[in-house]
Amino acid sequence: MFKVLENRTYRHLFLAQVIALLGTGLATVALGLLAFDLAGANAGAVLGTALAIKMLAYIGVAPVAAAFAERLPRRAMLVSLDIVRAAVALMLPFVDQIWQIYVLIFVLQSASAAFTPTFQATIPDVLPDEKDYTNALSLSRLAYDVETLVSPALAATLLSVVSYHSLFNGTVVGFLASAALVVSAVLPSPKPPVKRGIYERTTRGMRIYLRTPRLRGLLALNLAIAAGSAMVIVNTVVLVQSGLGLSQKFTATALAAFGAGSMIVALTLPKILERWPERRVMLAGAVVIATALLLGGVLSTSFALLLVLWFFVGVGYSLAQTPTGRLLRKSARTEDRPALFAAQFALSHACWLLTYPVAGWLGAKAGMAASFLTLAGIAAAAIVLASRLWPRQEPIEHVHNHRDLPAADAHLAQETSPDGSRVHAHEFIIDDQHPRWPS
Repeated sequence: MFKVLENRTYRHLFLAQVIALLGTGLATVALGLLAFDLAGANAGAVLGTALAIKMLAYIGVAPVAAAFAERLPRRAMLVSLDIVRAAVALMLPFVDQIWQIYVLIFVLQSASAAFTPTFQATIPDVLPDEKDYTNALSLSRLAYDVETLVSPALAATLLSVVSYHSLFNGTVVGFLASAALVVSAVLPSPKPPVKRGIYERTTRGMRIYLRTPRLRGLLALNLAIAAGSAMVIVNTVVLVQSGLGLSQKFTATALAAFGAGSMIVALTLPKILERWPERRVMLAGAVVIATALLLGGVLSTSFALLLVLWFFVGVGYSLAQTPTGRLLRKSARTEDRPALFAAQFALSHACWLLTYPVAGWLGAKAGMAASFLTLAGIAAAAIVLASRLWPRQEPIEHVHNHRDLPAADAHLAQETSPDGSRVHAHEFIIDDQHPRWPS
């Protein structure tokens, strides 16, 4: 897995990701504590609203940003967005009103909505070999998991000597260091895109996504993933500090349990995907998430039980989430990848837009058991839907015809069958010559 770090460009991008994530992780812990400081037992509702605002920024900004990103230098764009995020993080320690949290979260996450899909779409160009790319995906998942594990531990250590407001400074340092590492990397130039109108560029990734059966199944799985992670992110601080009466350090420990489960899977996933197809692995992960949420709703909560449940939610999360990049990579031409990654970014966060408020507001108004059980039901429904939308057997090649293409089209010249007909078979991807999936 770690052999891909021999690639200098990828190594710098990976380190940029790790450092920025570490800073973001400190801010996540600090934001939860800030919300608890300002709102007390209603902190879950505040966090649910703040994270819903984050999702709105992601859904609205990502496709538009992708439309412009294909025509802008990637390195300059990534560095500029890192600087914007650092500037916003610098303001967070001075927040003393709940509405200020909401405004700054929107600006910060709008920058992230432009940064993340552009960053993700760059990696397949840096590592074109599928095995290398799979290892890179696992390393990326591992980076998220190490952040989930290390950030709370680091935060717990720092909280013993400084106030939580100082944790936001770590976020600033992380974003600035990320920008410096991106500057030091030489990014490949993507294939010049076909000239299209702004509407065509903005909606192209979404149309490719929704017309590809495996990606429609992925969209349903995104809902199960969001159900599990929303419960962890929104309600951990309430479950631990308000429900069990424990300290901030126990909140950090519970979040670390989630990260530990996910990290163990990330380390073994390349070998798992050599033996099992993505569909089976990802559906299994969603089942683990739904089961853990169901148990959380029917068993009496203790800190030990919470650690076990969060560990298995992390296991399911990594199984269901990590192979996503492989599906996107095989479902688009190189020039369409930024748009498709942006579509996944927007659609997956639309799922969180649903589950974050459910986790926060339902937990605050109806109790944690209701929140657990409702999110378990959402995850279960998503599993059933995904299994129906994503075909169990996907042929490598699809037989189809091109009655709508002119005889002189370059695709027909390359692919026409020996008898001269317009019916042929090849690996199928939604693009200009193939706007619809064959029935």
